[in-house]
Amino acid sequence: MLRLENVVKNFGGLQALSGVSFRVEAGSITGLIGPNGSGKSTCFNVITGFYEKDGGDIYFRDENLEGLKPFEIAQRGLSRTFQISQVPEKMTVFENLLLAPKGQTGEVITNVFFKAARIEEETREYLEKAKDILKLLKLYDLRNEYAGNLSGGQKKLLSLGRVLLTEPTLILLDEPTAGVNPTLINDIIRAVKRLRDEEGKTLLIVEHNMKVISEICDKVIVLDFGRKIAEGTPREVQNDEKVLEAYLAGSSKKWDV
Repeated sequence: MLRLENVVKNFGGLQALSGVSFRVEAGSITGLIGPNGSGKSTCFNVITGFYEKDGGDIYFRDENLEGLKPFEIAQRGLSRTFQISQVPEKMTVFENLLLAPKGQTGEVITNVFFKAARIEEETREYLEKAKDILKLLKLYDLRNEYAGNLSGGQKKLLSLGRVLLTEPTLILLDEPTAGVNPTLINDIIRAVKRLRDEEGKTLLIVEHNMKVISEICDKVIVLDFGRKIAEGTPREVQNDEKVLEAYLAGSSKKWDV
């Protein structure tokens, strides 16, 4: 689904990514972890076109993403959330979701007059999809609430909902449980698992909560100082000496951080 080959990104004299290579298999949940400053967010920004890489290649479904802008990458089915969720706060939860579908017929002003029936049909379809997504994310009861009144965790779920309404093939989640209360973390875990198991989605997740990573991920990739130092199942990675040294500071507690 996604393939990075020797990807390099520099910021002046600092090499944030140094020849990073890995694959994300279709229908899997892959975790991307590492200590602060290891290059995780930079990697996400390079994959999604927010940063221009300085070397290497990135392939999504065997298409090289070289030179594509973020919106062009998203239109191909690769969508992401952000570490800090930004939502139009004076719009309701429902209205936030209905902003997301791409290529809506009603976006062209002349279609309002000449394709009214098609616009009405699309609206009904998007309303039903939005209802299903809100139920999946346990936000349906808040559908008429202003987005600005949501908690930080609920805003993260809303951001995920907007991504889902774009019908992506691959979803990149940037720290989906950071700053979220334990109850909502469990909701996020259940939602992510259902996306893989029932919807057939593929996910790449940056996450600091190692219990979450070990519970939901099929494979884990570990970065340190811009380099990949380990790759494998959660169990394999948690016993890797390089990971224990770099990420867990040699802690005997392993994932309990």
